[in-house]
Amino acid sequence: MNIIVLAGGLSPERQVSLVSGQGICRALRSLRHKAVLVDMFLGLEAWEGDVRDIFDAPDGLCTQEEITAQAPDLETVRASRKDRSASLFGPGVLEACRMADAVFLGLHGECGEDGRVQAAFDLLGIPYTGSGHLASGMAMNKDVAKQVMERAGVLTAPWRELRYQKEDIPRLTDELPLPAAVKTINGGSSLGLALPETREELRAALEEMLGYGGHVIVEKKLKGRDLTVGVLGDQYLPAVEIIAQNGGYFDYAAKYQQGQCQEVCPAPITPEQQRAMGEAALRLHRALGLRAYSRTDFILDEDGRAWCLEVNTLPGMTPGSLLPKEAAATGLAYPALCQKILDLSLAEQ
Repeated sequence: MNIIVLAGGLSPERQVSLVSGQGICRALRSLRHKAVLVDMFLGLEAWEGDVRDIFDAPDGLCTQEEITAQAPDLETVRASRKDRSASLFGPGVLEACRMADAVFLGLHGECGEDGRVQAAFDLLGIPYTGSGHLASGMAMNKDVAKQVMERAGVLTAPWRELRYQKEDIPRLTDELPLPAAVKTINGGSSLGLALPETREELRAALEEMLGYGGHVIVEKKLKGRDLTVGVLGDQYLPAVEIIAQNGGYFDYAAKYQQGQCQEVCPAPITPEQQRAMGEAALRLHRALGLRAYSRTDFILDEDGRAWCLEVNTLPGMTPGSLLPKEAAATGLAYPALCQKILDLSLAEQ
């Protein structure tokens, strides 16, 4: 098949996406697909040939991308595009995608996981991997996703949705309960997340979140073990436990820098706990109308209750990411996982 692996974009998770896309592209090429990695935002600016020849590009245009400890400077990325267009689709991207048999979405965060790209592809008749535009948008919005959790009987922490301005911060600092988790409404990779314990930390968190638009949820901070459970097709996968080193939490740096955390798969939990989390992940996957695959994050408290944090419709797909680890624990190697996601997605469109 001729496949465009679409990655990058203009999201704080841009670099993670490029590494995911790089791994997916090389895996698909190892399976004899004509897969090509395309940066959604920068597009084919560097491609000097005819767009129709893109599927014969050497090594599928893959580069040696890495994830640094800091999220990318998006203004620098924006300024680097030559055409200065306001479009999030770079030069030649839609043309190449329309020529492909399928687009494998390696995007993460707002630029791709919120349903807008899927909606554009639906209108253009372009087949793609993962969930549709409405389900993606619902899952990305943390307030909407938590409402669906409650209605589906999936345990989640009490929360409050807030839209606020700078002048609201003193009042909110006084009235919001602590300790809390403050999350930007559509963030990912632990970007736009703060865990204040004191009033001063809460004030700083609210000021920081203004940089993400001032639209957040504030929920009760949960204490316990960090676990995640993937769904592939209509089955849940073995849970992974994430143990941050030095008593820290699973932030952006811990997720993507070697030695920052330990990931244990299958997680050392009871069969009953695995089943409870797996069934909750499946229930949420179905309630949101997701398709092909997803990954749901939990906190397992000291009483053995699994509290759902969020669901990821385009979870990380670097070869070392959590979902590939879960699949590997069932005997499904990384290239086979990529093929399975492709097959499941195309069968449901």
